[in-house]
Amino acid sequence: MSDLPHVVALLALGGASGFAAGLMGVGGGMLLVPFLTAIFSAREFAHEHVIHLAVATSLAVIAFTSISSVRAHHQRGAVLWPVVRVLAPGILIGSLAGAQVAALFPTLWLACGFALFLAFSATQLLLDRKPQPHRELPRAPGMFAAGGTIGVLSSFVGGGGGFASVPFMIWCNVPIHNAIATSAALGFPIALAGTIGYVVAGWRVPGLPAGGAGYVYLPALMAVAAASVLTAPLGARVAHTLDTKKLKRVFAGLLYLLAAYMLTKALRA
Repeated sequence: MSDLPHVVALLALGGASGFAAGLMGVGGGMLLVPFLTAIFSAREFAHEHVIHLAVATSLAVIAFTSISSVRAHHQRGAVLWPVVRVLAPGILIGSLAGAQVAALFPTLWLACGFALFLAFSATQLLLDRKPQPHRELPRAPGMFAAGGTIGVLSSFVGGGGGFASVPFMIWCNVPIHNAIATSAALGFPIALAGTIGYVVAGWRVPGLPAGGAGYVYLPALMAVAAASVLTAPLGARVAHTLDTKKLKRVFAGLLYLLAAYMLTKALRA
């Protein structure tokens, strides 16, 4: 794969993932990881590193794109910053440690885990199921544990954590709009700590492509982040004019296909 098609594919991926994130509020990692895996495979990167590179680069992209999302939610006064402050310490430690552990997993296990994550996310989109509130937010130790769990899970799948943090907050009687906005604010520490963890874990790993920092492939990071930052606000504006229920069904079907692709990568490993 020559450089020009490679760059075009990365820009298209960034644009599509940013638009989808703005349109349906889904995490960019759901699209980024499987498509980055395909692009990196076409570049003939070492098979045993491809998925680790995809997950790490996805987290690095989210560290950039989450900033614009947080700004928009903050301007509407929807971010619960006290909740961010108590969840962030656990998230930082969980994301950093989770990246170190995930880097030790072979491609087979990491790909299978991501395939299950995609299938679960697709099913949730189809069912449009919202957890019923049952309790209040826990005290500091419980919030630290919850943040750590969210951080570990996010670093394994290269996502911003909304798939775990939003249901958790809704379950604890946080209004849905505040939960989504607060989850967007949590995406930055998740992505930042996870990115640092993957940089450290891959710093001396042999066989990684040139132009990277550990497991983070910098050329892909720059191209995807630049495109996704531009298209995410457009997706958010379009979301107010369309019936997203039908779009979610289509997107769920795409996630099932991507889950099958990641499972295929796992079996080939």
